[in-house]
Amino acid sequence: MHPNPVFRQEPSARLLEFVRERGFGIFTAAGPQGVLAAHVPFVMEQEGVAAHLVRANPLAQHLLEGPVDALLIVSGPDSYISPDWYRAPGKLPTWNYVAVHIRGTLRGLEDDALPAHLDRLVQTFEDRLAPKTAWQTDRIDPLVLANLRRGIMPVELTVDRVDGTFKLNQNRTADERASAATALEASDAPGMELRALAALMRQVGGSGQA
Repeated sequence: MHPNPVFRQEPSARLLEFVRERGFGIFTAAGPQGVLAAHVPFVMEQEGVAAHLVRANPLAQHLLEGPVDALLIVSGPDSYISPDWYRAPGKLPTWNYVAVHIRGTLRGLEDDALPAHLDRLVQTFEDRLAPKTAWQTDRIDPLVLANLRRGIMPVELTVDRVDGTFKLNQNRTADERASAATALEASDAPGMELRALAALMRQVGGSGQA
């Protein structure tokens, strides 16, 4: 997490809301041969973060030995910020981004937890495609579903600690931040969520420091 406190003022409830909205991240944990990582879709449940891993994944294999301390990294929109966009002299380039870290205990669940998890996961993301008619897991051929269940492991991360960085030019004046947001909105640079980042920049306050 960024050490500047001006970028770390979002309350835990907002950080968890952001994590819930993203629904995709990276589980990391220390394994017997080094750091393990798995990119996963997930849903936030009352008990914690619910996800699944391919059983052949080294992290899933490690969980067969028992629960582990783990970190879930969830990244949001990000972009390079050109000094020209501030329309003020003497500025430097930077990178704006959003990231949340959730620390806790990751454990494998019993196989019978998998159907409800898959239903919840699919429903969560199908609902976001409305007005499209939601696809449902009951459309899966039973034999295909049986093979799927043998190949993936339901997992759960309990939430012990949440940290976040919303680095959105809070250390610039409101005019400089607004000018940079306008430039992002007008940019056609590929591969970045520029308009989403600009919207977040317009929502924050700041120190007003140059």
